[in-house]
Amino acid sequence: MIWEFQRIVGMPRIAAIEHPFGRPFGDVGDKDTQGKVLLSTLKLFEEADRAGYIKHLDLIWHQQPKETIWHPTEPAPIILKLKKAGLI
Repeated sequence: MIWEFQRIVGMPRIAAIEHPFGRPFGDVGDKDTQGKVLLSTLKLFEEADRAGYIKHLDLIWHQQPKETIWHPTEPAPIILKLKKAGLI
């Protein structure tokens, strides 16, 4: 979901998608979008011809960017625990 970071850490192939965090395959129960994301990502293995290959999937989130909640309203439990421990 953050393809710039994935490039920095050296992932060999990246399927980039502009979907909200926690929902890279689409909404719960949206089998059509989930299937499209999966098949597009698997096709990447046929296309990738070099290390560092990046493909931006042409799948568009169903809401306008201004209407989309991109981040969860509450941090994940692990984030809360790390904050409490002073690690972040």
